[in-house]
Amino acid sequence: MKINTLFFGITTDLVGETELQVEVENEISVADFKKILQEKHAELKNINSYAIAVNESYATDNLLLKANDVVAIIPPVSGG
Repeated sequence: MKINTLFFGITTDLVGETELQVEVENEISVADFKKILQEKHAELKNINSYAIAVNESYATDNLLLKANDVVAIIPPVSGG
């Protein structure tokens, strides 16, 4: 099953891509998907936290991903 994954901000620099197709065998939770991303891209472990959006809506760790979902990795932002 393919999950289209979009990276924004510093995550783009860490991964070296703005978009990737991540292949997983079955439906998985957002929490498990994060683990897969960190295994493939250890640089993501350097970010304390980041938000996940699935199909343009913020997602919790227990949400199950399905084939052709679009996952956005949104790093923390600061401003002032």
